[in-house]
Parts: sequence; C-alpha cells; structure tokens
Amino acid sequence: MSEKIPVTVLTGYLGAGKTTLLNRILTEDHGKKFAVIVNEFGEAGIDGDLVVGADEEVFEMNNGCICCTVRGDLIRILDGLMKRKGKFDAIIVETTGLADPAPVAQTFFVDQDVGDATKLDAVITVTDAKWLKDRLKDAPEAKNQIAFADVIVLNKVDLVTEEELASVEAAIRAINPYAKLHRTERCALPIDQLLDRNAFDLDRILDIEPDFLESGHHHHHSDEVRSMSFTIPGDVDPEKFMPWINDVSQAQGPNILRSKGILAFKGEPRRFVFQGVHMILDGDLQRDWKAGETRSSRLVIIGRDLNENELRQGFEACAA
Repeated sequence: MSEKIPVTVLTGYLGAGKTTLLNRILTEDHGKKFAVIVNEFGEAGIDGDLVVGADEEVFEMNNGCICCTVRGDLIRILDGLMKRKGKFDAIIVETTGLADPAPVAQTFFVDQDVGDATKLDAVITVTDAKWLKDRLKDAPEAKNQIAFADVIVLNKVDLVTEEELASVEAAIRAINPYAKLHRTERCALPIDQLLDRNAFDLDRILDIEPDFLESGHHHHHSDEVRSMSFTIPGDVDPEKFMPWINDVSQAQGPNILRSKGILAFKGEPRRFVFQGVHMILDGDLQRDWKAGETRSSRLVIIGRDLNENELRQGFEACAA
C-alpha cells in the first residue's frame, strides 16, 4: 500500500477558488513534487496556463467532465505517468467547475492498473461562502461536488457575515455531514490539512459530530441530495451484509452518490472498511479493533430519491 502514489481530486463549482488552492499547494515549501492533471470543459483549455509552479508538469483533459469519456482520458494520462514513477510524489487532479466527480472517482475503482499503482487520498471540494446557497438552488453539480467530498474548503468567508456563514455551513452539512470542513480566505490553509489525509479510505470517516449517527432526520431539508446514516451496536453477518449491499448498489446505484461504512464482522478481529461510488463497491479488512474500542457497525449513504426506512431495515437485518 505504501508504494501506491496518492491522488487528490480537487473539485468545486466555477469561481470557488480551485486554481487558487492548487497554486497554494504547488508553491508551499513542502519539498514535494506533484504531477497535475487539469480537466477543463470546452475545447480550448486555459486552466493549465493559470497553474503556477515551475517544476510541475500539467496535463490537460479537454473534453469536459459531463460524460464518461473523461475516465478514458484520465486512465491514459495516469498510465503514462506510471511509466515515469519516481519523478513525482503525488498526483493532483483538478476538475472543471461543471464536473460531476463520479467519473473521476470511479476510475480508481474500475481500472485495475490504475488501482494497483495509485491510491485515491481524498476528494477536496472548494465552495464559495458568498454564492454557494444560490448555486445549490440552480446547479446540481454543486450538490454532487459537496456530497462526494472528504474535505470541504469553505472559501471567501471574509465576504459574508457570521450569520450568513452559519447558514451556508448548515446547507453544506445537510448534504454532507461527515466531511472535514475548513473556513478559509483566499484558500489559505496549511497543506497538511489537505494532503496525505487517507480520507478516502475511511480511516477518518468517524471524525463526525458525535450526534450525527443518531440524528436520522434533520438532514432532510437539502432538496434532492440527502445523507443517511445507520448504526448497528455490534457485529454484522458478512454472509448477509455483502449480498444486501450489492443488491442495493445494483438496484439504486444511479441514485447513490457515495456510500461508506466501517463494520464489525462476526468473528473477525479487524474492521471491515468499504465505500462505493454509484454501483461500484470496494472494501477490505483494515486495522484491528483496539482494546476498549466499541465494536459497532456504521453505514453512511448519500444520494437522492432513496427510501431511508427501507435501507435502515435492510441494514439492521444484517445484524449477526
């Protein structure tokens, strides 16, 4: 695992500050070298010219993010990068502001060569504190970007009042309660808060508000996209859970933006950690349950048009 190259996906709606954040990462005195992949919407790309950093190499994908051709482009670029392994420490993929992050995230599940060589470290979403609430009303991409995020950078906080800021944060938490959230001005944030987070492989998923897992109903006001969480205070039976989660993801995958879970399997000393993007699931046994740590099984599903009671009953039926 340690030999895999970490990949950070940087997303966020138009004008939120993605390129500002990327330039901060590239110019910070951290001693690391990055390969940067910039994904633009439209045929003539300029984002690559906006990225600073004399030593970094910028690769552009110009056919936009609104269809899955992006995945083929990304695989080709990553395959080329793997032939030059050792010349960079990490990869950053900056998506267009109109991007649905799903095709990018799915790449690390569906392509064997990419999955063997790289490790998706985190999806970072930059949001605009002043305009986000308007975008949530008219831009479904903005919701998807927040729903997919492991880390959310709430930028331009100096342009709003504290009351407005609290309202924007509530709107974000209604869509994604578990992502790590940072308030910033001009994307000023220590780099160690963004990179090498291991956020996407779920070791940090339970940096959640303590009452989040018990608050089944106060996230419903987020229009279409909503977050649901379920807890079994103990073990689950893998012979029940695996067929159930596979059936759910196949039947409702288009509506499931993200799924994540940390589970206690009956008779297993290690935690089973899994996540999904739409219909694609991945998971494995990770660290041991620590002495004194309560064995419980927790599942988070973010999506639209999902039957919460049906999912809850299905998950609870997997109890050992």
